[in-house]
Amino acid sequence: MIDKLPEKVFSETVQTILAQLKTSVEQGLSDTDAQARLKVFGENQLEKQRPKSAILIFIEQFLDPVIYVLIAATVLGFVFGEVVEGIAVVVVILITVFIGFFMELQARRSMEALREMTRGESYVLRDGKEILIEDSCIVPGDILLLASGEFIPADGRIIEHESLAVKESALTGESFQINKSNKPLPEGTALADRTNMVFCGTMVTRGTAKVVVTATGGQTELGTISRMTREAKDQITPIEKKLNVLSKKLIWLTLFLAFAIAVVGYIQGRALVQMIETAFALAVAAIPEGLPIVATIALARGMLKLAKDRAIIKQLSSVETLGNVGIICTDKTGTLTENKMEVQVTVFDGEQFSVPDAGEEQDFWERCRYHHSFQKLVQTGVLCNNVKPSKEGKELVGDPVEVALVDLAMTAGFEVDHIRQQFPEVVEIPFDTTVKMMATLNQLQGNYRISVKGALENVLNVCDRVYTSEGIVKLRNQSYWLDKGNDLAAEGLRTLAFAFRDVEQEPAADGYFEKLIFLGLIGFLDPPREDVKAAIDTCHQAGIKVIMVTGDHPETARNIAEAVGLLDDLGDTLPGEIVIRGNEIEDRSEAQLLNTSVFARVTPAQKLALVSLYQKNGYVVGMTGDGVNDAPALKKADIGIAMGIRGTEAAKEVADVILRDDQFSSIELAIRQGRIIFENIRKFVVYLLSSNLAEIISVAVASLVSLPLPLLPIQILYLNLITDVFPALSLAMGDGEKHIMNMDPRPPDEPIMPRKLWVTTFVYGLAITAGVLGVSTFAHWYLKAGPEVVNNMAFYTLVLAQLLNVFNLPKRNVSFFNNEITRNRWVWGAIVLCILLTVLGYVVGPMREVLSLVPLSWGQLGWVVVFSFVSLLIAQVIKRLGGTV
Repeated sequence: MIDKLPEKVFSETVQTILAQLKTSVEQGLSDTDAQARLKVFGENQLEKQRPKSAILIFIEQFLDPVIYVLIAATVLGFVFGEVVEGIAVVVVILITVFIGFFMELQARRSMEALREMTRGESYVLRDGKEILIEDSCIVPGDILLLASGEFIPADGRIIEHESLAVKESALTGESFQINKSNKPLPEGTALADRTNMVFCGTMVTRGTAKVVVTATGGQTELGTISRMTREAKDQITPIEKKLNVLSKKLIWLTLFLAFAIAVVGYIQGRALVQMIETAFALAVAAIPEGLPIVATIALARGMLKLAKDRAIIKQLSSVETLGNVGIICTDKTGTLTENKMEVQVTVFDGEQFSVPDAGEEQDFWERCRYHHSFQKLVQTGVLCNNVKPSKEGKELVGDPVEVALVDLAMTAGFEVDHIRQQFPEVVEIPFDTTVKMMATLNQLQGNYRISVKGALENVLNVCDRVYTSEGIVKLRNQSYWLDKGNDLAAEGLRTLAFAFRDVEQEPAADGYFEKLIFLGLIGFLDPPREDVKAAIDTCHQAGIKVIMVTGDHPETARNIAEAVGLLDDLGDTLPGEIVIRGNEIEDRSEAQLLNTSVFARVTPAQKLALVSLYQKNGYVVGMTGDGVNDAPALKKADIGIAMGIRGTEAAKEVADVILRDDQFSSIELAIRQGRIIFENIRKFVVYLLSSNLAEIISVAVASLVSLPLPLLPIQILYLNLITDVFPALSLAMGDGEKHIMNMDPRPPDEPIMPRKLWVTTFVYGLAITAGVLGVSTFAHWYLKAGPEVVNNMAFYTLVLAQLLNVFNLPKRNVSFFNNEITRNRWVWGAIVLCILLTVLGYVVGPMREVLSLVPLSWGQLGWVVVFSFVSLLIAQVIKRLGGTV
């Protein structure tokens, strides 16, 4: 029995590890010992974060300062007998809360529908027998039996294997499969280079192995990352911060005005009850009750629009945050690239041929097909290959490089099945990490053909001749081929060399790798997606820095970065710092790190540190990822963006956005939508606040100068919930400016309402106030109308003036008659609807009584129209003179 796990298992011999774990290669653990270890080390599973319950999501919708004030207004309304007003505010609160609740609940359900299916059982040796057990029951010291296609359930040291290769991109970010060995490694070996280990959460892509389990559950490398994810703190989104700041300003403004007016009225000798009602009216006027509803619907519309096409947004506020992103940290494999290997270069007969782009291939392949060296190269790549069609027959299944070789043959016009039928396989010598080569023996009209592929240097060492257009000649130019291989590797390509030999009889076991005829080299690359370069160019135009953060090889990362245009926007990047390795980050200054576009061989902790660095320097950071290794940084970033197709559950759980198609271009689309939404939010905030400001000043001034109260609390609520909300909603439906992606990101600390917009809001509010107080004064002193008529004329003037206020919102340098507002059909629909609702308020008896409406003459209604248009004229004159934006 053991009570602690061995350390640095990758640097010890297999025999030492087996002794430390007190286990046997032949027998494994006894069932009794395994049960005892299960009690000591616990089940082999990671500690999972409990998902938010529906109740918690619902409660969180109430955590908003504006909602707090509305609740307080409701209580005051009921306390002072304003039951109708109190009920109306309750309706506002419930509408806002339920919209947010159902949108977040739907996003969670959509995410759950994307969860991947994972293998839950594995074969181990127990009491000398192979048995199938649940992964959760695996313990340190178990002898694990692995085969191609299986997920690895725990960390382990390789005891023995046959051509084992493992895909570790989910853990390390390495795009190529890793060929494994069982030899001890130096103590300082990095995680990505521990070739004698297998890790929980990765997948066997080739071969078989017998492994001793060295860590389970939270002690695995995956468990370490999981702990980092839990410890990473969520960031409050910029829109939440800005709406909170705005809400607090409105709250203090409300309290100040209500208290000031109540005190002044009391000093003037007015009744206390009247002053309390006036203060309540001011409180209702100061808080734009429609703001939470409109902001929620605007964000929800953006969320639904993105969900329909490309992305699931888990929280409403994340939509706007996307528009505020200043840096995107993106993975390479599958996000910028296709996540599949393709042949990029072939070298044969002393010449190098680059595979042309689509549309230019036909002539190229025609020439190649008639080249004898190329024919032999393709034949060898097909014969020394284990790729087979899937069960459905729709795609090829196997090693990605071998799939690329078969694709090359088919693209060049060769019949793969015909080649394999012509040369039936007799023997296969699997890839061996010691010799770094693979071989097959195939029948050839009574004789045999040996086909070999492997590492360039190793293949050259077993060749004494080379195949050329002039025939088979002695191999004298090894240095040429080695230089070619180094050149291709420097470009980030993975290379394989190919050779063959025809023999009369089946060779001995040690006779496959000798006296071979060298054919040439092929260079492979996971190619960039076609739409990525244009999307990155758009991001650069929008002032957004795109940073590649990958666990892959530096030269491969640099090659892709150049191909997709990441290095076109280097600015003051220091020479030699285009690519920085993860282990060099601590030695670099902040200036160097901030000026670097590509980071390679990066660990999860280093990704987290980079995100923190960018946030510390004032950037809103978007982080993309798909692997378990990305989860901590995804959670730490302002916006975590996970891949929906190939993303692990750990990444999707902590992300804010899940891309349905895994494409970088979808991020650019989401950022565009986020920017449009923020600009629309600004428009309707200015509209709502200027309208509410007019209500506040009208009520305050009328109270101070002893005019009849122009607006009653219930009338203000009616305005704020009906005639304010629909125009604001129509503004939220705008398509935005065409050149919105040509502007730099907003500073993260820039509020929703900067100073220039506050000035604009006050100008528009005062213009509307002029119309309302103008008609009140005119009706009271000139027309000698009673208080109810004065109130109604002021109420109707405010309705119409607020509707006309929407035409003040386009920028000063655009036409009044042809702009994004006048072209927005939703605006015209909202105006018509609000006028109908106002008429309805008078026509329906109960509503007329609640709103205290009385009949007006056509002449009085005519003055309402005149004073409403006067307010629009005042605002436009000041605007054209440069008084507003």
